[in-house]
Amino acid sequence: MARPRAVYACSQCGARFPKWAGQCGECGAWNTLVEEVAAPAPAGRFQGFAGEAGSPVRLLREVTPEEVARVPAGVDELDRVLGGGLVPGSVVLLGGDPGIGKSTLLLQTVVRLHERLPALYVTGEESLEQVSLRAHRLGLALGDQRLLAETALERILAVAQQERPGLMVIDSIQTLYTAELQSAPGSVAQVRECAARLVRFAKQSGTALFLVGHVTKEGTLAGPRVLEHMVDTVLYFEGRSGERYRVVRAVKNRFGAVNELGVFAMTDRGLKAVSNPSAIFLSRHAEAVPGSVITVTLEGTRPLLVEVQALVDESHLANPRRVTVGLESNRLAMLLAVLHRHGGVATADQDVFVNVVGGVRVSETAADLPALLAVMSSLRGRPLDPRTVAFGEVGLAGEIRPVQNGQERLAEAAKHGFTRAIVPAANAPRKPVKGLEVVAVSRLDAALQAG
Repeated sequence: MARPRAVYACSQCGARFPKWAGQCGECGAWNTLVEEVAAPAPAGRFQGFAGEAGSPVRLLREVTPEEVARVPAGVDELDRVLGGGLVPGSVVLLGGDPGIGKSTLLLQTVVRLHERLPALYVTGEESLEQVSLRAHRLGLALGDQRLLAETALERILAVAQQERPGLMVIDSIQTLYTAELQSAPGSVAQVRECAARLVRFAKQSGTALFLVGHVTKEGTLAGPRVLEHMVDTVLYFEGRSGERYRVVRAVKNRFGAVNELGVFAMTDRGLKAVSNPSAIFLSRHAEAVPGSVITVTLEGTRPLLVEVQALVDESHLANPRRVTVGLESNRLAMLLAVLHRHGGVATADQDVFVNVVGGVRVSETAADLPALLAVMSSLRGRPLDPRTVAFGEVGLAGEIRPVQNGQERLAEAAKHGFTRAIVPAANAPRKPVKGLEVVAVSRLDAALQAG
């Protein structure tokens, strides 16, 4: 069989050339030519995922949705992030920093699923002895789990066709290569081609597939952006390798909620699921301290209690510092401008530091009000009641805007023993929440007085 011819395509305009060049001859862009396989499709037939010649046009009302059969992964927090378990034929991309626990989590999943779902663990970064050593160190129940140390894509697909696993793990996609391309493993062309063929295999065979992905120094997944578009689910492992608690966040999920959060604790026996993450993100102080406010953030479908801390100090710089950890720095600058304009409090000569305790990253606007309350508490040196929670979006006109799922947030606060809540007026519950005094505010000045 003749080897497929390789061509070089421009990632900007799509023009193709027989040889690589530094500049595209069509659009003039530099360093945009990427190697691709120019294998012609069989004449008169189109091969889809299901291997059919084609499918007829159907009306939406005539298509009957089928119930998605899920297989529990054996790890509660992973099941939550995936949307309830593994879906046959689904492709999950798991990315994270080196040493954060990607291989540990997937090895634990393979071992726990072995009795219900035969698995094949393919490693391209470690030897089989290293994988076995990790399994012994974690105290896993070793059995007939199948391992393969291989980086050649054709060999991996041949073994998978023979073994027919229900679950296959590729650790990692950047180490694979196909003989049809001349570029090195980890290049854009190799990652894209290997991922496309693995996705096609998963859809045709019904095998649930996990792909481990490297990340760049900016924290994004290495390789082409199209890699995230090809897969069904994209999970990010967040946290630092030296910290005990790690977070798995779903940024894309075709079978569940996006931004769902799973919390794990790294122990000497591997990753343990944390069933009540609010308890670990709340640092109970011995006494009330200025600059600390508790808020209720929503991660996917789960309300989560976190502590927002602020430190305001006199600045000796021409441009005072605005530093955030866990929040967006540009939004803090906007909130301080609203505080000055509609709250009458100026921080132009103050350094402002805002931190979300526990390494949690809060991206929703419900953290606006607690951030400003924490800043005011630190600036005045007056602590808030430690049994008070707050949430709400702050608009540029000084209004306190409502956020979604306000009732669930209040219920979570009451469950953890909080007795007072400062919330937007539109989020005030119609029925009183047992044990919780709700203070509804509509303007920033009223919220500052209530705090």
